[in-house]
Amino acid sequence: MQSAPALRTADNRTAIRRLPETLVNRIAAGEVVERPAAALKELVENAIDAGARRIDAVLREGGRSLIAVSDDGAGMGPEDLRLAVERHATSKLAGDDLVDIRFLGFRGEALPSIGAVSRLSIVSRPHGADSAQRIAVEAGEVGPVEPAGAPLGTRVEVRDLFYATPARLKFLKNERVEFGHALDVMKRLAMAHPGIAFSLSDGERVALRLAAANGDLFASRLDRLAAILGRDFAENALAVDAEREALRLTGHIGVPTYNRGTAQAQFLFVNGRAVRDRQLIGAVRAAYADVLAHDRYPVVALFLDLPPDLVDVNVHPAKAEVRFRDAGLVRGLIVGGLKQVLAAAGHRTATTISTAALGAFRAEGLQAPPSAWNRGFDFAPTRPSPVLMERAAEWQAPPPPDTTPPAELPPLGLARAQIHATYILSETADGLILVDQHAAHERLVMERMKAALAGQGVPSQALLLPEVVELAEDEVTRLDQRRDELAGLGLVLEAFGPGAVVVRETPAPLGHADVKALVRDLADSLAEIDQALALTDRLDHVCATMACHGSVRAGRKLSVEEMNALLREMEVTPRSGQCNHGRPTWVKLGRGDIERLFGRR
Repeated sequence: MQSAPALRTADNRTAIRRLPETLVNRIAAGEVVERPAAALKELVENAIDAGARRIDAVLREGGRSLIAVSDDGAGMGPEDLRLAVERHATSKLAGDDLVDIRFLGFRGEALPSIGAVSRLSIVSRPHGADSAQRIAVEAGEVGPVEPAGAPLGTRVEVRDLFYATPARLKFLKNERVEFGHALDVMKRLAMAHPGIAFSLSDGERVALRLAAANGDLFASRLDRLAAILGRDFAENALAVDAEREALRLTGHIGVPTYNRGTAQAQFLFVNGRAVRDRQLIGAVRAAYADVLAHDRYPVVALFLDLPPDLVDVNVHPAKAEVRFRDAGLVRGLIVGGLKQVLAAAGHRTATTISTAALGAFRAEGLQAPPSAWNRGFDFAPTRPSPVLMERAAEWQAPPPPDTTPPAELPPLGLARAQIHATYILSETADGLILVDQHAAHERLVMERMKAALAGQGVPSQALLLPEVVELAEDEVTRLDQRRDELAGLGLVLEAFGPGAVVVRETPAPLGHADVKALVRDLADSLAEIDQALALTDRLDHVCATMACHGSVRAGRKLSVEEMNALLREMEVTPRSGQCNHGRPTWVKLGRGDIERLFGRR
């Protein structure tokens, strides 16, 4: 079809004209429907708004040839069908207030935009109606409403997406990638609405099938999250329920040692709407700042609920971005709420670490399958030699001094040995625990410093002989500029010429730290902090640097009393399940795990 020639004025300028309605709809479609997954999202959101309890979707060729969504929602009569395919016609705004948005869809753009670039058909039967009605839209041309046979609810079929705008087809990825985007959309919507059953298939195989979850808010959400993210997430998830003024934050977050290499497993929702918001992502990052390595990302599913007038969901046609009236309040709720939950988790660490440890044992162990271990010997075992039995008795270790019955052992057990002067071996009621003494003590020292700062400040200890530390001039300048703030952290120093500082007092919680190494590392840390930013704003970063130098080092031998004291303090210290760099401080092997290693199970 040839385009109409441009109208020109007397001075040869192009005249302003109204675009044809079909072209307007195609332009709108470019904003709303950028790929098949976007069309699927709009259709499923409509089904959710219609009160559906079950939503089934089918995509063929990644959504190019077919996108079909069926639901058992309220359905539509003939007049509603006609209005549904008109631009900016919606049942989801009670008045004209664009601030009071209480549904996922509200613009009235989705169906007409999709119909402008595809072959769209809608068959719907409302509750109480004897039969269904059908309407079709092809490249923007709306057909009549006709009788049809269908069950209660609505079925929308989108065929040949973008056939009316073939240029857009060139920007689509391959079938597998496009289906992956659609699957991600379905998962996010399913997370936000656990009471609805969802399914997604490509016409041959079902990629997602989720039954409606039952129970209270937290139980049903966790069941749904476990079905999507896996049972490992459920086993390592912490429940979040925090409120501040009119805002409420709920959901589940993974313990710090259960993390990922990318941010793809962070799911954020605002009033039931999946969003990708930098403010929210930054707040999550800040909450995990002192318990996670900088290149690792937590696994979270968080749901923020607030009055509609406090959030603008009208920022972008795809509705994936939002704007808060009080962004500081939202950030404070997320950072504070998550920090409180992480602190309450205490010494808890990820169960997947134990699984990884078992895998390492098995990789280094016998190559025969476990079933072979239980078949007995390949030859009849001989009677043990009396001499060997006597020698074995001589080598029996004396009983441990602590005779506490296993059933009464504390959570992290009792120390039984130190391995390579680095790891503490502890016996628990149902297995054993291996503790990294430096990583664990590093966390304990940091938490002591943070607690002191929250109280009356970090106490300092004067050095008998002040320590002179030689540094580069720029490093001396950085430290001297922060001299007063560092004194508040218990480190008293001053410039000592252009290339050195003299240290007079060190933080008491660090004990006998290596002063030179501490100051040099601190100078490096300050280089990463904006000079305009107060140290209190990067307190976790600075405390972590200091704590590393005040911790018992790997290679230091500890007495049984010292090891047990470390275990008891870990049990009552927040965030002690991971060191200041996000690594686990301890690994547990259950008795059943140990028995499996030796083929007893």
